[in-house]
Amino acid sequence: MEEFDIAIIGGGPAGIMAAIAASADLNVVLLEKNSSLGSKLLITGGGRCNITNEKPIKKLLNSFHDKNFLKHSFYTFTNEMLLDLFRNRGLDFIVEDNNRVFPETEKSQDILAILKYYLKDITIKYNYEVSDIKKEDNFIINNDIIAEKVIIATGGATFPKTGSTGDGYYLTGNPITDIKYGLVPLITKKDLSDIAGITLYDVVIKYKTFKIKDNVLISHVGLTGPGILNISSEISRNTDYNILDNGDIELDEVLSVDLCPNVNQEELRVKFTNDFQDKGKTFIKNYLKYFLTNNFIKFFLEHLEIDEETQLSRINKKQKNKLIEALKNFKFEISGFNKDLSHVTLGGINIENINPKTMESTITEDLYFAGEVLEPVGPTGGYNLKIAFSTGYLAGLSASKE
Repeated sequence: MEEFDIAIIGGGPAGIMAAIAASADLNVVLLEKNSSLGSKLLITGGGRCNITNEKPIKKLLNSFHDKNFLKHSFYTFTNEMLLDLFRNRGLDFIVEDNNRVFPETEKSQDILAILKYYLKDITIKYNYEVSDIKKEDNFIINNDIIAEKVIIATGGATFPKTGSTGDGYYLTGNPITDIKYGLVPLITKKDLSDIAGITLYDVVIKYKTFKIKDNVLISHVGLTGPGILNISSEISRNTDYNILDNGDIELDEVLSVDLCPNVNQEELRVKFTNDFQDKGKTFIKNYLKYFLTNNFIKFFLEHLEIDEETQLSRINKKQKNKLIEALKNFKFEISGFNKDLSHVTLGGINIENINPKTMESTITEDLYFAGEVLEPVGPTGGYNLKIAFSTGYLAGLSASKE
């Protein structure tokens, strides 16, 4: 058997960073089931790699349900420390809307190439799938590797084609929470194919008590875009559902969208009253250009069963009320989503059994966890890679200590 001080299982962002953080004085092995590292990293941000989010740490933490658990790792390995790893190798970054950070080359391959540079002194075993871990005096992996300490960084259960199949949940017997799927496009009951490609900008999406202000993109089967992806995680978290054989998940939920959030309902009512008198000959389809994306107006009026060439002076009280209600609470009935399109896994190794200051299991000594295999998950926009890099770094650093 080969012997190592630390064995890291999983060659994604968390596993790579754990290996980088591990002491150079130790004998470390990185075990990757694929023929190459970072398969999921390469497709993040549409291949551009939204590596982190530039918000100050306190604001960043407020974006997570599990902020108290993540706090120590975020302060141990900050954004500045992360980005400096790449700047030291000549790669700088750009910041886009909502504090999203991308490499200036906009190529995830450049991020991976530099990470691999830092692994030049690490033993890497490719096409090595871990199926068994025993804990005796040390850990025995697949009956051919012995390690004093082990870091599990196998990812979640999303994007299985990248190797993230959820197998890391069950390797050690550490408790897991319910596994669900987040950051996923939603399928609507109503056919939206005629308006596919339309974006609703800066709208407020509401689901029960949750509200998110962001963009909504209408697709051939339903709704997507950053606002929808983020609120989909809340729907998934708060809904009991079954997964069908084809990967579809059936839902019966309703989203409402405030299409003009900068004006309240009463202000809208007053404006309508005045404008419908002063601009009585204007067609409703033209008037609504002040409030809606032009290509959405026809669909909007058909939904309300109002003729688009009705003049404002001929809009009755009932129709006016319907217009106001729909502008402030336009309803989309959600029939489900396909889990294979999910970007992140909700749930995982239960953090109640993980020491947040070290990432070590409180059940199994010398066993550490990092990245998406853990329970915490964040919104879209660089938050989840931030979790992977920071928890991975903390795990590698902690495992290096006696």
